[in-house]
Amino acid sequence: MAEVINMPRLSDTMEEGTVATWLKQVGDKVEEGEILAEIETDKATMEFESFNEGTLLHIGIQEGETAKVDTLLAIIGEEGEDISGYLNGESAPAASEDASESSTPETSESASSDAKEEALPEGVTVVTMPRLSDTMEEGTVASWLKNVGDAVEEGDILAEIETDKATMEFESFQSGHLLYVGLEEGESAKVDALLAILGPEGTDVSGIAKNFTAGGAEPKKEAPKTEAKKETPKAAPKKEEPKKTAAPASKPAATTSGRIFASPLAKKMAEEKGIDLADVQGSGENGRIVKKDIENFTPKAAAPAAAVASVASGAVESFDEVPNSNMRKAIAKNLAKSKFTAPHYYLNVEFDMDNAIAFRKEVNAIPDTKISFNDIVVKACAMALKQHPQVNSQWFDDRMKLNHHVHIGVAVAVDEGLLVPVVKFADQRKLTQIGAAVKEYAIKAKTKKLSLEEMEGSTFTISNLGMFGIDSFTSIINQPNSAILSVGAIVQKPVVKDGAIVVGNTMKLCLACDHRTVDGATGAQFLQTLKGYIENPLTMVL
Repeated sequence: MAEVINMPRLSDTMEEGTVATWLKQVGDKVEEGEILAEIETDKATMEFESFNEGTLLHIGIQEGETAKVDTLLAIIGEEGEDISGYLNGESAPAASEDASESSTPETSESASSDAKEEALPEGVTVVTMPRLSDTMEEGTVASWLKNVGDAVEEGDILAEIETDKATMEFESFQSGHLLYVGLEEGESAKVDALLAILGPEGTDVSGIAKNFTAGGAEPKKEAPKTEAKKETPKAAPKKEEPKKTAAPASKPAATTSGRIFASPLAKKMAEEKGIDLADVQGSGENGRIVKKDIENFTPKAAAPAAAVASVASGAVESFDEVPNSNMRKAIAKNLAKSKFTAPHYYLNVEFDMDNAIAFRKEVNAIPDTKISFNDIVVKACAMALKQHPQVNSQWFDDRMKLNHHVHIGVAVAVDEGLLVPVVKFADQRKLTQIGAAVKEYAIKAKTKKLSLEEMEGSTFTISNLGMFGIDSFTSIINQPNSAILSVGAIVQKPVVKDGAIVVGNTMKLCLACDHRTVDGATGAQFLQTLKGYIENPLTMVL
């Protein structure tokens, strides 16, 4: 039986997507897990894989075309199957019981959720912690955009949810009143844990909150029936919005507490046109900036910057304010958490790079071969980590994980912050393979095409600022990893060899370690092994 595939919602705020590239054509065989197409959202260009197998019978959206979420994207079925009914708008047949029983765990969870909804009062919906990425295990409520008692329309933003990758807006797929909140701001919970309950105003959901379990976890709190009624009067003034209509153009109604509310498409269009969203007056619900606001936006004559003039010198003070992006907020949160929860200590070394320079020169003399000093460091670290698994470990609150595989994260600077793509099984790769992988990831990072899978799973991280002329520096550990290596520039200077002062080439490195997992002696032994590989790189290929 044919399977209808709709435009997926690849982010919690995604309203529409653009097909950048089709990787399969009509008539091609499709296996489960194969990439069907690359789809552009406001956040990134992401690969969309098939969850079905069969033959691609129909493509509903051509390359370069844009469509709303849930619009017909493709149809997969048996070769030669009649799909005219699907194209004429007829509903797809319901899946059989046997098919649902053999479905993936996610389908089983959905069926379990449906069973819970059947027992709920009419109009009541249980909202659980969403899985905002394929590897997300838990999320943190950064902020609630609705309060208990507020009316909620389909498409309204309920809350901002933080994962380890970003802070993302989570919108409601139902209408009703917010009757119950399962997590307070700042609290975390596993995926599928109780997040909220929506339903008709005044409905008593205290029993539902008590009885609901997700993954064996009890809900954090319950809200009695009276709570919704008590909060309702506070929601009424919001609908009038007298202050928002009077807001000056420089402070559009879409801005609340430093946040700017805009549709994903509006954000993308603004970025392409170089328009600052803070200058746009939103015409959507609650002042939300939508597509037409960007299309109709006309820049006003620049107003004089806020300034304090100095009578004596004529100089002025001026500044620009740039809203923090979701990526920047996530970086700040994760690094602050690492710095203040992991007891960092630092081991500094300086390596002789003369042999490495000669080795790289010989390798790069081979036709169609190119490696960098960073590739040498990545390979050397991978091989040293195999001998010192404690440095390749990860810390969790209830356990320590000693990894037998080596996945090295390589920090890449982008305009919005820092991304860390991961070279998987780096110890098993040749130097040229590592170089090719790092180069590919760097290009993807700068063009926003890195997938979540390519940025997850690191067991150790390397940050190299040597190419920027930085002599030495320290880095913050990329948790849950136990260590990160900071790599400085190769510097030519006088050194002592065989009792004589000669011109040499050295490189400073700093290993930051988590003292909960890596003791000082362990970190020092790792650096000794690393020294042997970097100062004698032939040992890595023999």
